[in-house]
Amino acid sequence: MKKQLLAFSILAFAAGAVMAQAPDTLAKIKERGAVNLGVRDSSGLGFTLGGGKYVGFHTEMAERIIGDLSKDLGVPLKTNYQVITSQNRIPLIQNGTIDFECGSTTNNTARQKDVDFAYTTYVEEVRMAVNTKSGIKSIKDLNGKTVATTTGTTSVQTLRKNERAQGIDFKTVQGKDHADSFLLLEAGRANAFVMDGSILAANIAKAKNPKDFAIVGEVLSVEPIACMLPKGDAKLKKAVDDSIVRQIKDGSLAKLYDKWFMQPIPPNNVNLNMPASEGTKNAWAHPNDKPMEDYGNK
Repeated sequence: MKKQLLAFSILAFAAGAVMAQAPDTLAKIKERGAVNLGVRDSSGLGFTLGGGKYVGFHTEMAERIIGDLSKDLGVPLKTNYQVITSQNRIPLIQNGTIDFECGSTTNNTARQKDVDFAYTTYVEEVRMAVNTKSGIKSIKDLNGKTVATTTGTTSVQTLRKNERAQGIDFKTVQGKDHADSFLLLEAGRANAFVMDGSILAANIAKAKNPKDFAIVGEVLSVEPIACMLPKGDAKLKKAVDDSIVRQIKDGSLAKLYDKWFMQPIPPNNVNLNMPASEGTKNAWAHPNDKPMEDYGNK
C-alpha cells in the first residue's frame, strides 16, 4: 500500500511539475500591461522606417492581434517592439524576452521542436534577386558565381537541395541581416541574393536605384510563414489563432495585404505589385499550422 501511495505521489508530483512548466504568457502580458513583440527591421513582412517606427504586413497584423488580446484580457495593452534577427528569434522566444513574434519565420518541423506557430498568414516563395545587368536568369546561371544569404536562414541550403542545382558550383557570402545581405548584392560583392520573395521585393524597393534589380529564376521552395509562439502555451496560441481567423473572416487581413503589397509603400513609395499567391489564399481559406515539409517542396 505504501509503495502504491509513493508511486501515486511521484506521478502526482511529476504531473504538477509539467503543469508548472507550461508557460502562461497571457498572464504575464496582463500583469505587465504590455506585449513584448518581436519584429523585423528589414523583412518584406515587417521593416523599420527609422525612429522606432516598425511597419509592414505582419507588423500591422500583430498590432491587430494585440488589440484583440487587449479586449480578451480586459486591459489596455502597450506594445514594446523588440527587433529580432534570424539568429536570435528562437532563443528570445524561449527565454521569454519576447512574448511572440510576427516577422518572416518559416514554420518547419525542426523549429516546431523548440517553438509553436500560429496559423499561416503568408505563403512565401523563395527566389533570387540579381542586378539586371548580370545576365542571371535561372539557377543554372549561378555556376561559378557568388550567392548572398542571411546568417541563420535556410535559403542557400534550399538552393543546394533543389534538383535544378545539381552540378552547379557557387560560393556563398553571409550578411548579418537581410539589409546587409542585399547590400552585398548592391555593392557587387555577390551576384545573387537568395531569400523569400517578399524580403527581396522590399529590399529592392528601398534600394538607391530599384530599377537596377530584379527577382528572377525558378521558385526554389514554398514556405508557410507564421507568427512564432512559446512552446506549449495553448492559451496564447488559441488567442492568436482566433484573432487571425477574425481578421480573415472580416476581410481586414486581405485589405492589409493589399495595402502592403499592391499599393505604394514607404519609404520610397514603390509598389511591390505582388498579388497574394494561391498558397496564401488557400491558407486564409483553410486556416492551419502545417509545416513547410507538408508543402511538397523539391
